[in-house]
Amino acid sequence: MMEKKGVLYQGFPSMEELEKSPGVPSKDRIRKGPVACIECVQEIPCNPCEEACPYGAIKVGKPITNLPVLDQDKCIGCGNCIAACPGLAIFVVNGAREKAQISFPYEYHPLPKRGDTVDCVDRSGKVVTSGRVLRVVKAPNYDHTAVITVEVDQAYIDVVRSIKRLEGSDDE
Repeated sequence: MMEKKGVLYQGFPSMEELEKSPGVPSKDRIRKGPVACIECVQEIPCNPCEEACPYGAIKVGKPITNLPVLDQDKCIGCGNCIAACPGLAIFVVNGAREKAQISFPYEYHPLPKRGDTVDCVDRSGKVVTSGRVLRVVKAPNYDHTAVITVEVDQAYIDVVRSIKRLEGSDDE
């Protein structure tokens, strides 16, 4: 029996779904600098990412169930779309440096601190490598969703999508 894959069966998108997604930038674009990577593969009524983008780089249009389309030439990788996505499906990837940089939404406490070494996980939550925290942004307009940026080896730019939840307490 063939194993069923994809967001409906395993809770995260399969590589086949991501390859068909109009929100995933090309490898060439990723190497040029920061760019949004929209891993939204379900046609659901949603468009906060389109509204959050000040550069018009994300289009959902009508019907509102369209998958978001990324105009990778307009996207500057500002990250406004990351915390706006209720599905936590948007990341900013930067392959232009020696080490890859990946920014992602994070809704757990405690938050890591800049400079921390953390366990980085793939879409399924499996630890795949360690990374160094470059930034933790908790902007008021992010509605309690922090955006964390980690630095990892380039080999993990398409793999790392979060960090392992930290143990301990937070002062919030």
